Amino acid sequence: MIGLDTNVLVRYITQDDPSQSVIASRLIETRCSKANPGRISQIVLCELVWVLRRAYGYEKSQLIALLDQILVTAELDIENEELAWKALAAWRDGAADYSDYLLALANQAAGCECTYSFDSKLARDANVAIPK
Repeated sequence: MIGLDTNVLVRYITQDDPSQSVIASRLIETRCSKANPGRISQIVLCELVWVLRRAYGYEKSQLIALLDQILVTAELDIENEELAWKALAAWRDGAADYSDYLLALANQAAGCECTYSFDSKLARDANVAIPK
């Protein structure tokens, strides 16, 4: 198994850099297989959403479709895939960012009774509260 950093995935998805995109494509297409998948961490998922939204102008609907595809791709191994799916489900209809839902759900899975945040959009979630 190999690990994949955000910048490799960005080059592969956007094909925006002639030399690095070719290298990223070759790496992913030759080294990632069902038997030997490429590893994507939760941090990379969060960074990927952030970079594609902020730097490339992807819309939320495009990012949701992309994450859906990444999560079902057998050639990729997602860190805590169940949590990634739950965060994606919360983000589909939620107002906060994907990373915020992933954080709150990870805290809940770790046994936290509540996640405190000053993010009013995230605080709409039942397991999140604004500190007072």
